Amino acid sequence: QAQLVESGGRLVQPGGSLRLACAGSGFTFSRYGMSWYRQAPGKERELVAEISTTGGSTNYADSVKGRFTISRDNAKNMVYLQMNSLQPEDTAVYYCKASYISLGVRYDYWGQGTQVTCSS
Repeated sequence: QAQLVESGGRLVQPGGSLRLACAGSGFTFSRYGMSWYRQAPGKERELVAEISTTGGSTNYADSVKGRFTISRDNAKNMVYLQMNSLQPEDTAVYYCKASYISLGVRYDYWGQGTQVTCSS
C-alpha cells in the first residue's frame, strides 16, 4: 500500500527556515514525480514545487522562487523542501504528492500534511 508521510512542520518566526521531509513507501519511488503543495485556511490547495524522477528538473511557484528548494534522494525514498526567508503568507498545511502515468492511467498519492506556521 502506497504511503507518504510528511514531517518537519512547526511554528517559525518570519525570516526563519524550515526543512520539510516526505518519506515514501509501498511504491517504486524513483518512478514517480514528486511535488509539494500547500493549503492555507480558506484557500485552494496550490502547487509549491515539483521535481522530476531523477531530480534533474524542478519547477516552483512564483511566490517561492529563490526562497524554497525541492530535492529528492531516491536511495532513501525521500523528498525534501528547504524553505528559507519564511513569511506569514507561507503559513499553510504542506502536502507531499507522488505522481506517475503509465499506459494512460495516472497514479497520484498524497500524504496527510504537515502544518507550517510563520508568525512572530
